[in-house]
Amino acid sequence: MSISRETTFGFSRRAFGFGFAAFGLVACGNVTSANQTGSPAAKPGLPADLRPTPNSGYDAWVEAFYSRAQAKGISEATLRAGFRNAGYLPGVIKRDRNQTEFKRTLEDYLSIAVSDERVSKGRAAYQRHQRTLLALEAKYGVDASIITAIWGLESFYGERRGDVPVVSATSTLAYDGRRGAFFEKQLIAALKILQNGDITASKMTGSWAGAMGHTQFIPTSYQAFAVDFTGDGRRDIWSEDPTDALASTAAYLARNGWTRGQSWGREVTGAAAAGALQPQPGGPSFAVTGNFRAIKRYNNSDAYAIGVGHLADRIAGGPPLRGKFPPDANGLTKDDRVELQKRLTAKGFDTGGADGVLGPKSQAAISAYQSSIGQPATGTPSQELLRGLK
Repeated sequence: MSISRETTFGFSRRAFGFGFAAFGLVACGNVTSANQTGSPAAKPGLPADLRPTPNSGYDAWVEAFYSRAQAKGISEATLRAGFRNAGYLPGVIKRDRNQTEFKRTLEDYLSIAVSDERVSKGRAAYQRHQRTLLALEAKYGVDASIITAIWGLESFYGERRGDVPVVSATSTLAYDGRRGAFFEKQLIAALKILQNGDITASKMTGSWAGAMGHTQFIPTSYQAFAVDFTGDGRRDIWSEDPTDALASTAAYLARNGWTRGQSWGREVTGAAAAGALQPQPGGPSFAVTGNFRAIKRYNNSDAYAIGVGHLADRIAGGPPLRGKFPPDANGLTKDDRVELQKRLTAKGFDTGGADGVLGPKSQAAISAYQSSIGQPATGTPSQELLRGLK
């Protein structure tokens, strides 16, 4: 789940263990692997490495999986439908292996998670869906702005739901074996969702790791918490209409400790900050409530929960944080970093934007600039570098 041009913060509430945004059957009988057909269906626009690729080991694994799935109540018809155009996705393994991400401060995280664009889009989304959101608040007790904020962080209000086939993604990861038992459980759950008729295999898409829909539920969480709020007989978290997805998120929080009428927390300063949560030394402090811990059940990260809470406050019309963050390890403030990105871009070194978050693209731009002036290409920002870019 990408929430930045430069960094993916794919936090997971569901025991994935991924870092900060996420995601053909050979069997007994006549079921045929998409890998063997040579022309499996794939969604247009997917990178080549996220399209089914022939892999005999995967085919053998799927053949063995077939009987295990049937033992867990999956019908042959469901298996045929689920795996008809599925296959091994090498890009899923690549992404799973390449999860060493840049260490982000809370300041960097909030710069992305509560950006001006995310706030403005959140306010617009809230207005568009206010009737639904207020109905969910009344039923489940979860603040409408909190539901909206989770939607914003998980899929940018539905704009980034993911288009990787879930059966392919989860079966690839289950076959790979690094977390095989976990992903086989997700695959079984995905097939049961298909068998229940909530969605078809071609429309069951999500992240490379199998997180689905507007608020990025993995299959087992979908089974446990998804609801049919529209009353059409399907718990549809994938469609353009976000109603069931938003309702499912509200239900998740309500069943995981959310207290009606209680805030998530607030920023505190001065004497009130004593004993408060301060994720970044020298930065703002927060007094949090049990609802903060409920948000962490959705994603076990202080930064994520603060991001949700603060974004919700901003969507509801609240102000930016009052507390300031200290300079970074290179002696640069956020304003310095924004200015550095602007100056690099002006000189033709693309940083991917000027948000003050110096991710891989900004570091590559710094390295390219350093090389252009005969300096070692370290990619490390500094006050000296900033002054030299005038």
